[in-house]
Amino acid sequence: MIQDLTSSQGNLNLAMVPVEEPRRLETRRGRTMPSRFNLMRLLQHLGTVVLILALSAACYFAISRFFVESVRVVGISMIPTLSEGSSYVLNRWAYHDKEPARLDVVVLVDPGDHGFSVKRIIATPGQSIYFKFGRVFVNDREIDEPYLTVNTHTFTYSQMKEQMITLGPDQYFVLGDNRPRSIDSRCYGAVPRGNILGKVMLR
Repeated sequence: MIQDLTSSQGNLNLAMVPVEEPRRLETRRGRTMPSRFNLMRLLQHLGTVVLILALSAACYFAISRFFVESVRVVGISMIPTLSEGSSYVLNRWAYHDKEPARLDVVVLVDPGDHGFSVKRIIATPGQSIYFKFGRVFVNDREIDEPYLTVNTHTFTYSQMKEQMITLGPDQYFVLGDNRPRSIDSRCYGAVPRGNILGKVMLR
């Protein structure tokens, strides 16, 4: 038997009760958790950047201290070989497994004022240098110096027209190519091996 509900019970009234949706709860939780997560990611990125900068600085220091670096010439003592204000590459590794050689252009610590200087090696340990009438002799032989300006003479900075110097162990005699305008071993004497920092790579 089928009962007719519409005729016996009348109208049906439904009350709407608001219920908080689960998605809103997720949203509330999400406002806190992503902020912490983002902060952690930011700290990780900052740590990575700091590490990269530290490694870059360490690599730059190691390369410039032990391998190569750029040097800028200040002064005119090496004209015409090196131009004032020009930049060159200093090879610090050049003398890692060999000693500086005669005619090498090197950067050194000036024994006089302890600054950096660029000069040319004229004589090496154990050799003798003899100045006579504007000419330079090494081990009794006049040296050929095509890097000098024509008619350049080399005189001592003393009153003597002639001078003989003999180098000891680990001593080097250096001169600037611009002989009249160079402060070099004629003034401060022989340069110890430890003062020579590296070889200038000429273009």
